[in-house]
Amino acid sequence: MTDEQRDAALFLVSQQYLLESLGRGDDSLALSLLRKQISKLQVGREKVHKLAFSLFSPGELGLNEVHEDGDVFQKLRRNLINELEKLLPPPITVPDRRLEHLVEKVVCSQIDSCIYHNSLDPVSIYGDHRCGRDQIPTETVQILSDHKNEVWFVQFSNNGNYLASSSSDCTAIIWKVLEDCKLVLQHTLSSHQNPVSFVAWSPDDTMLLTCGSSEVLRLWDVETGTCKHTFGDSGFLVSSCAWFPSSKQLVCGSSDPKKGICMWDCEGNETKAWRGVRMPKVSDIAVTPNGENLISIFSDKDIRILNVVTNVERVISEEHPITSLSVSGDSKYLIVNLNSQKIHMWDIEGSWEKPLTYKGHKQHNSDPIEVLSGHLMTVNSVSWNPKRHQMLASASDDQTIRIWGPNRSEKMKLV
Repeated sequence: MTDEQRDAALFLVSQQYLLESLGRGDDSLALSLLRKQISKLQVGREKVHKLAFSLFSPGELGLNEVHEDGDVFQKLRRNLINELEKLLPPPITVPDRRLEHLVEKVVCSQIDSCIYHNSLDPVSIYGDHRCGRDQIPTETVQILSDHKNEVWFVQFSNNGNYLASSSSDCTAIIWKVLEDCKLVLQHTLSSHQNPVSFVAWSPDDTMLLTCGSSEVLRLWDVETGTCKHTFGDSGFLVSSCAWFPSSKQLVCGSSDPKKGICMWDCEGNETKAWRGVRMPKVSDIAVTPNGENLISIFSDKDIRILNVVTNVERVISEEHPITSLSVSGDSKYLIVNLNSQKIHMWDIEGSWEKPLTYKGHKQHNSDPIEVLSGHLMTVNSVSWNPKRHQMLASASDDQTIRIWGPNRSEKMKLV
């Protein structure tokens, strides 16, 4: 690009900026642009003088239409693009290897939009990418049998490098996920005196909470496997627990109304509590990822949404008992599973008066995507690895944990 072309292009862009500044009523900025930038360009004094005149007579350039036509700047910008296209040669407006960049962008967007994609598989720009059944975890690749009784809960860590499990055998186990996607036992957490029904990873994955309906709440160091703190006394039985996003505060709920809901720091100091004779039992609890709302399930059918910043409270009543609770990653929605075989999604901020309802497969007369067979008894919990999307874990009354991966035989058929 020559100096003459450069100055001409800069004049067109600066002119547009000046005109929009005038349209917004920012005369001082327009004058500054004219004095400090536009006047230095080698585009001829006549153009500069005409633009200077527009400072005093904006009607000459159609700026008096701004209040009547809100799209006047859009029209001016389209004209600017047309003028730049005439002024600048194609090698400048279309950079080298532009086609290669566009093709690469399309291919990468297809891969990025599919969490199950195996990067070794080819992707074509001539069709939308869709992973087949071979990408979904449907085959048992490992069986973990170190628990001595029913396994009640499993949960992968946020970074996907660990799996935690809890059991009726009064222990919890931390498993390490190796590079080859095999799991090995890292720590057995064995200080509980009663069955452990729930675990919760801290957001930074350095700590783990364990609790049970007849057990106290314990905090564990993930690296060493040692118990860092036990919350409350032996009579403080915790039914559920959750972390705040800072990994410095946690909250737990008790099925005993006298104990209610308590917030603690990691040193065991109680920072806030909701308790009393009118307090119903808490069956489940969650904190939104942004840390603003505390969501509790009371008496099996009531959902309480409490904004911990403003203390504004909202209660939603369901007709049927709630069996589980989950919060979306953007902190906007919550989903509850009901024993009536329905799933309700609620807007946390209260924009919806009624929930969105999702019925079971039987009501829609459709088949599930896949049925995973292998466990010999009831399956109590499943967890998808958040970083290794082709890995799924399931816990069962048959005392085992199964790790699921893509079906290798299907993969071989495609090859």
